[in-house]
Amino acid sequence: MTFDPVQLTRRLIDIESITYNEGAVGAFLADFLAQRGFAVETTPVETADRLNVYAGAKGEAPEIVLCTHMDTVPPFIPSSEDDEFIYGRGACDAKGIIAAQVAAAERLRDFGVKAGLLFLVGEERDSAGAKVANQQPKGSRFLINGEPTDNRLAIASKGALRGAIRAKGKMAHSAYPELGESAIHKLVEALDRVLDVPLPVTDDVGPSTLNIGLLEGGRAPNVIADHAEAQVLVRLVGPSGPTRRAIEDAVSGFADVEFTLEIPFMRLRALEGIPTMVAAFTTDIPALTNWGEPLLLGPGSIHVAHTPHEKLAKRELLEAVDLYTEVAKRLVG
Repeated sequence: MTFDPVQLTRRLIDIESITYNEGAVGAFLADFLAQRGFAVETTPVETADRLNVYAGAKGEAPEIVLCTHMDTVPPFIPSSEDDEFIYGRGACDAKGIIAAQVAAAERLRDFGVKAGLLFLVGEERDSAGAKVANQQPKGSRFLINGEPTDNRLAIASKGALRGAIRAKGKMAHSAYPELGESAIHKLVEALDRVLDVPLPVTDDVGPSTLNIGLLEGGRAPNVIADHAEAQVLVRLVGPSGPTRRAIEDAVSGFADVEFTLEIPFMRLRALEGIPTMVAAFTTDIPALTNWGEPLLLGPGSIHVAHTPHEKLAKRELLEAVDLYTEVAKRLVG
């Protein structure tokens, strides 16, 4: 018996699963998939009730695995719909993708394709679920990772380089600045230089970009600041080394930089006849190296993900079921 992917999407949206609170949606999916004849395995990630979910045919190694994440960013937004769209947190990132992949896996099972499903926790923060899953591969040749790509195959996914830029100073009364040394003034100068750093451009991918996302420091308006810190994030279009060195040189003499996260730039496979795009965002793919050759594909627009107006067109959701099925059959056929 078939199911309605629209209604499954809404059921999933209505289970709050902000990162670190994925237990309920994992349990729901494990039960739903078992009822539909899949052999289901769950794996704890960091806590006993935070579970990765794998589903496939009992005793059978998959040729291809459809994969995405169950966690969402805050805040929780319950589902709603109109004639054209499904709305709510996770509509396109990535609960509609889960529904499309389940429907596609059932079709592939009917076609005799050995397909599995892998649903992960933690993608929105640190890929914790993917890192655990990578220690337990199933022998698949291909992995189709689901993220909102407007149903186009991504030919590349930008990487990420996160850094903390920290300046130190000396506290003093703000009426006598000569007695202190402002960490904030030093940090402002350092960040001004960072913003002037020329970033790499890759012809078929586009430019690397830099965002200063967090600023903090100081004690009070009438105190010379003894500490200040900024968090920056660079979207990589190639190796990180030149960008690391350029930022280190830019802040030298004013602040220190500690690089706290790196996700590599990835080139990905395309298939003839299927439209392509470049994903300016990062995914779980770099942490799933043991699950086969990766592809990146999913319904929905990344431009509405993580916003109060997240939505997914019902037409695009249903097209994704067809597209996942077609791509999987072409890859293994």
